[in-house]
Amino acid sequence: MSKLLPSNHPDDSPALSPAQPEEVTEALAYALRYDERGRPRPHSGEMIAGLAARHLTQHLQRAGFVLMKRRPGRPHRAG
Repeated sequence: MSKLLPSNHPDDSPALSPAQPEEVTEALAYALRYDERGRPRPHSGEMIAGLAARHLTQHLQRAGFVLMKRRPGRPHRAG
């Protein structure tokens, strides 16, 4: 489980808050359009990815799922 939910916080219990449906839709659409390295997937139309992401988000809401989002980590500083 720790591989799925790595902690960037010293207390190993990051504050979570419910993700907004728009955030979930955006994340799903991105995952449908790009691979894990950020390269565009072949044949991944932006419109189709957006429609599929909205459909999945609506289904998750109807099914009673609550997705949590970790608070943003500290910004990276050079130097």
